[in-house]
Amino acid sequence: MSTHSIPVIAIDGPTASGKGTVAHRVADKLGFHYLDSGALYRLTALSALRRGTDLADEHALAKLAEHLPCSFTGGNVILSHENVSDAIRAELVGNTASKIAALPSVRHALVGLQLGFRKAPGLVADGRDMGTVIFPHAPLKVFLTASVAARAERRYKQLIDKGIPANMEDLLMDLQARDDRDTHRAIAPLVPAEGAHVLDTSHMNADQAVDEVLKWYAAAMKS
Repeated sequence: MSTHSIPVIAIDGPTASGKGTVAHRVADKLGFHYLDSGALYRLTALSALRRGTDLADEHALAKLAEHLPCSFTGGNVILSHENVSDAIRAELVGNTASKIAALPSVRHALVGLQLGFRKAPGLVADGRDMGTVIFPHAPLKVFLTASVAARAERRYKQLIDKGIPANMEDLLMDLQARDDRDTHRAIAPLVPAEGAHVLDTSHMNADQAVDEVLKWYAAAMKS
């Protein structure tokens, strides 16, 4: 099977829209591989913060991204043999990731890494430019969204459940700022891909969203 014939479901959307949970469950249901592309930017951000890399040094950040020793194993995110699944979800790491994701050299450095996840029998990739840039010919492209209030509430619950202090007002402001940055950046702005199905999950649970994506995929495979 050639790489281009391996099916891809590209799921894009803003922070805390639920795309990670939905993408992971869809991958499990179909027996596909899973790519959390946002984690790659968060891993780059975490590495930069830990190393004290100058966040204004685009070249240094790109070199860091290019040689990222990472893997996804059993639902965990591994960096140099360390499970950093929780560490990369910290708000500082998320904010830093959003900023460096706007840098062309960093995005370019991570393209090859992302394309390498396309393996048989298929891939579910979630992020912000999976359907627009990385996998523009994916047979199914989904743009998962939700209101800022719904997303802030989800993020608040995630953080509190993990024992991480959180403030709802701060989360709302952070999400609004991140949305503005992601949608207005010059390189690969956050927008629905051409032909993408838009799914608003503000009033849906994860199971309902997964069922909708699976229906769309089944229909796409028949056409």
